[in-house]
Amino acid sequence: MRRFLRENIGWKLLSLAIAAVLWYSVVGEPRYVASVSAPLEFSNVPRDLEISSEKPDTISLELEGPAGQLEQQDLAGVVMVLDLGSIAKPCEQAFTLGAGNAKLPAGVRLIRAVPSQVRLRFERSLPREVPVRVHFTGTGGDGHEARAQSVVPPRLRIVGPESRVKEVEYAETDVIDLTGVPGAKVFRVGAFVADPQVRFESASQVTVRVGPAKGRLPEGR
Repeated sequence: MRRFLRENIGWKLLSLAIAAVLWYSVVGEPRYVASVSAPLEFSNVPRDLEISSEKPDTISLELEGPAGQLEQQDLAGVVMVLDLGSIAKPCEQAFTLGAGNAKLPAGVRLIRAVPSQVRLRFERSLPREVPVRVHFTGTGGDGHEARAQSVVPPRLRIVGPESRVKEVEYAETDVIDLTGVPGAKVFRVGAFVADPQVRFESASQVTVRVGPAKGRLPEGR
């Protein structure tokens, strides 16, 4: 028996080591499950099209992997990427979110994504100019609730999905409080549009001059 054990001992030890490696590769380190909220990003977005439907900012992912790969710092870079290269004209299309969309650390796999599908509507991008409406509050020192005004520029250029841009009637300024304002004054304020999918093509700040209800507006500084 001892002679048998001593014969070709080198090969026997090598075989034992190979068997151990094969066993570990099959059974291996225990695997754990973790959940993470990953941002949804888009690649190859068509230049003349825009997404007009609501879309999730993040996707909930259920992941499996070794404990050492599921630490918070390891999952900080996890992201879901949706390739829109196949979209060439206005349409509505459903996309399935799976392992092919997930950017994960080595050794980690995606079990499921929630939601597992998103349906997106694509429209032509439309630029358009809209008037600026000034939003006043309070009463000035002369007792007038709203006094003569000039706005520079009087119109701002917006852009976004065609159907949404057409519904925008004006851009509104931030609130200008006239409480106790004597005579004339110049305000530099920002403007905004209510639809979050519509944006300004350039700077959205305007200059508003207020003054007496009648007569020529004084020059502001």
